[in-house]
Amino acid sequence: MQGKIRALSYQRFAFRVGIHANGNLYYNLQEEKQSALSGDNLLTDPKLKSQVDQLWDKFWTGGLTNPLDAIEQFSYLLFLKRMDDNENRKQRIAERLHQPYLAGVEADMRWSYWTNLKADEALKYLKEKIFPGLREMGGNGSSFQLYMQNAECKINKGSLLIEACKLIDGMEINQQQQDVQGDLYEYLLSKLNSAGRNGQFRTPRHIIRMMVQMIAPRPKERIGDLAAGTCGFLVNTYQYILETHTSPEILHYDEDGWPHNLIGDKLSEEDMAALKRPEALRGFDNDSGMTMLRIGAMNLMLHGIEAPQFFYQDTLSKKYEQEREYDVILMNPPFKGAVDKDDLHITLQPAGTTKSELLFIHLILRALDMGGRCAVIVPDGVLFGSSRAHVELRRKLVEENRLDGVISMPGGVFKPYAGVSTAVLLFTRGAKTESIWFYDMAADGFSLDDKRAAVPENDIPDILECWKKRQNAGYAAQRETRMAELKEALTPLNAERLLMEAEINRLTFEQVISANGDGPIAVEMQAAKSRLEELQSRLAPLRKEYKQLARQFRVTKEQVKANKYDLSASRYREVGNEEIYYEKPESTLLRLRQLNNIIDSEIETLRNML
Repeated sequence: MQGKIRALSYQRFAFRVGIHANGNLYYNLQEEKQSALSGDNLLTDPKLKSQVDQLWDKFWTGGLTNPLDAIEQFSYLLFLKRMDDNENRKQRIAERLHQPYLAGVEADMRWSYWTNLKADEALKYLKEKIFPGLREMGGNGSSFQLYMQNAECKINKGSLLIEACKLIDGMEINQQQQDVQGDLYEYLLSKLNSAGRNGQFRTPRHIIRMMVQMIAPRPKERIGDLAAGTCGFLVNTYQYILETHTSPEILHYDEDGWPHNLIGDKLSEEDMAALKRPEALRGFDNDSGMTMLRIGAMNLMLHGIEAPQFFYQDTLSKKYEQEREYDVILMNPPFKGAVDKDDLHITLQPAGTTKSELLFIHLILRALDMGGRCAVIVPDGVLFGSSRAHVELRRKLVEENRLDGVISMPGGVFKPYAGVSTAVLLFTRGAKTESIWFYDMAADGFSLDDKRAAVPENDIPDILECWKKRQNAGYAAQRETRMAELKEALTPLNAERLLMEAEINRLTFEQVISANGDGPIAVEMQAAKSRLEELQSRLAPLRKEYKQLARQFRVTKEQVKANKYDLSASRYREVGNEEIYYEKPESTLLRLRQLNNIIDSEIETLRNML
């Protein structure tokens, strides 16, 4: 009965009849056409993207034919520009607070000074004054000073330098409502066609901010990222601490909710001193080419971390010996990265795997001090993988530590690099798991295709609210009560919907077989469809609210243990799917018989004509 029956008449009708997988007859009068759009934009601002393309072209025609050289030179210039912008901002804040302005950068080192020199003079000044000065910044022992020792200006034309500087000025980076350095760098990196290799994807900043807000780092804590990339987690952690210690009347939030004027005026001298300690914010990366390390170090410097601690280190290797060094770890380790089994640290070898996404969780548990907290992104295979290594890791998280929460994220979060589904694990080392908080995220505020354009659907505010009140019994009871109310309201409406769909199904069939299909039956059909549309408009907001409330739930340790420590949200979530209309089998058979009779009649008519 899965086949299609066709009945053709030269006088009355042309239609296709089929049977859905659910058993319902359907009647199509024409084929459907589908089209898909794809894009590769990493920058949402087309003007900014165009300016970056121009800069890339100028570097290329100016002799920087190695893409890595172009990216690195762009990063240096961007750093110098933003350093100047930061000085201007600090000066404005000092004036607003009626405090003396203490210059952090010498006047003759600032962008606004040397970019106004003549082209050849500016190039000479950049090479002989600015770059030697950069090598002295960051303080003794800082990663910035360490990795800038070999930094050099590879631009050899004064005219190219001035053109590049003018383009960067035109980007108005200081006025952007986002951390554009990461976006600009990533857009250039995409031209190498190497983004995402070895599972290294730049974490979207709104996901980083969500994770940081959930962990809520404090000033005196030791905070680390063991695969830091461009240091987005460390930057956002530092900004969060400043944000939560800045007077409300000073703070300003832009239309996207990002904070500005982060001065940390409510931090005590002791807290401020703690933030400046080398162990306060530390990051590592195994980029042997040093480009990522320079980018990360510059990123930290630009955001006010004067002596960055971001070093070259394969943290899975034998050389990384740190244990119980951190109170907080926030990270997005590489997925599916190649691991040298012979160089694997001895404490990681019992894990019995070379999968980097599993090894990094074991590493985090080693590096965290007792009571230390972590938020880490993992591919969703970690949640349900059936291998011995997968199950053992989940058992360890649940039985030997406290698994606080699991956020399942949709597959498009890491596009355009990959559509892999991911999750955020939140856990506390050494504590006891009793129940686990889950959230099944459906939207993060951006489309889940390659374009990643802003959309109104966004679960992150609800995630943060639910997480904040996860221990509040009254809040949980309030949501459960509301879900019960919605379920009660939806039940009669869904029953009415099923009756309407049955009626429309009947009318559709009768319209198809009727000799006068556009007559009274068509009028009745239109009226029925209008009633169903009106009912659906009443159902939609109730369904939406119910599904939203159902995204958060708790699961007991015993439930998880009984399912081999499976942490998939879909395994435990009560979705409350709406009932689908199914035509009764006897009705389907009766209508097929009617259709056969019509076909026989049409064939007989054609035979008589012959």
